[in-house]
Amino acid sequence: MERLRGPAASQVALLDAAACPEEEGLPKAVCPKEEEEEEEEYRRPVTFTLGNEILGLGPASEFQNPDADIYMHFLMSHCCYDAIPTSCKLVIFDISLEQIKKAFVALVANGVRAAPLWDSKMQSFVGMLTITDFINILHRYYRSPLVQIYELEEHKIETWRAEVYLQGSFKPLVYISPTDSLFDAVYSLIKHKIHRLPVIEPVSGNVLHILTHKRILKFLHIFGSTIPKPRFLKKTVQELCIGTFRDLAVVPETAPIYTALEIFVDRRVSALPVINDAGQVVGLYSRFDVIHLAAQKTYDNLDISVREALQQRSICLEGVLTCYPHEPMEDIIDRIAKEQVHRLVLVDENRYPRGIISLSDILQAIVLTPAGIDALNS
Repeated sequence: MERLRGPAASQVALLDAAACPEEEGLPKAVCPKEEEEEEEEYRRPVTFTLGNEILGLGPASEFQNPDADIYMHFLMSHCCYDAIPTSCKLVIFDISLEQIKKAFVALVANGVRAAPLWDSKMQSFVGMLTITDFINILHRYYRSPLVQIYELEEHKIETWRAEVYLQGSFKPLVYISPTDSLFDAVYSLIKHKIHRLPVIEPVSGNVLHILTHKRILKFLHIFGSTIPKPRFLKKTVQELCIGTFRDLAVVPETAPIYTALEIFVDRRVSALPVINDAGQVVGLYSRFDVIHLAAQKTYDNLDISVREALQQRSICLEGVLTCYPHEPMEDIIDRIAKEQVHRLVLVDENRYPRGIISLSDILQAIVLTPAGIDALNS
């Protein structure tokens, strides 16, 4: 069973040299502290009817109470190394060797959602290969008259990265040092709108772990029991207004998969509530569902419906878990941590979608908002 190191764990990281290449001269780890004094962006309060209730979406004063900064200080006092498990799987790709299709199949086979990319010429880690790359490839080439989708199977990772660079959407690798605080990790994840944050040892250049929102919330959920609970945990979702409530992205169950890919790309969301003809939530189609098209070799038929795609899942994946406006925040966090999911769909009594509560929303609210930082909307 996987174990967390805990707050009192040693700060000395040991990694088999064969796990990944060593490198010298890495730039200093991302240090977001310099930007923490940004003023929180003002958001105009809005309301909408939720059943017979009115949900007001405005600045939450609950996170300004004296005990609201408990989680903030807790994560500031613990470093990234504390949240690294004693045993974990790490997949690394060399951009000049791996074919893009084999790389995505390897992600599925190893049960991981992203992998650091090593450039042997530069002798450094230069990026991450994620599910987003696979979605962008399918979206860009599926209906292209010039390139057949099967031709992409022979492309190398560096070929795809070169195309991304030419498109102007290339971004440098965002990473963090194992000695940086977990507060810094939360800030980097949310500020840069990424879901995977490599923890790189600055001396050897080894990747020790890939930190995620889920991992940090799990650490907070386990070891947070040793500290007092902030009073806002007793407040309901309706009172705290945590989540996305306006312009919610959904997909009909009869829509083709390609429509879902378009929404993923255009809206930059990580999951879509699936609705039936009556508009009720019947499922959840996430980015992680898409990568299984590579393992099943069905990415050449993106015209099948979302409903069919969900029925063809080869393994049990994250289902749709819901919550209601009257539930306390403490129960929401417990459910997400227990079920190990990335989000809950907020529904009314008739299962009509009214919002999404994601890990980013929760960590922004309970960790960054008490510090006066609105990284989620910056």
